[in-house]
Amino acid sequence: MNKYELVFIVDSRLSDAEKSDVSKQVTDLVAKMEGKIINSSVWIDRQRMAFPINKAPEGTYYLFNIEMKAAEIARLRRELLINERVMRFLIIRPEEQKVKV
Repeated sequence: MNKYELVFIVDSRLSDAEKSDVSKQVTDLVAKMEGKIINSSVWIDRQRMAFPINKAPEGTYYLFNIEMKAAEIARLRRELLINERVMRFLIIRPEEQKVKV
């Protein structure tokens, strides 16, 4: 199991219930792929974007720290592309911090 960071953007004009529904969908998707969510949070509640995405000038950013098999990441990407409420997403594998002694 590798550690990843998942950031995704939803339209900030959605109601709080709709935003939490999208977050729950992503959580269920990770669980379905035998992944584990270490931490999840709303990173930025309302952020004006440099350019509108799907005619939305502002977005709500979510940050998930997850553990998942590397083979399942491509499947997770495909599922997030299909979800119309997820405007953009990014999955990265954070570098491990090396401690200098």
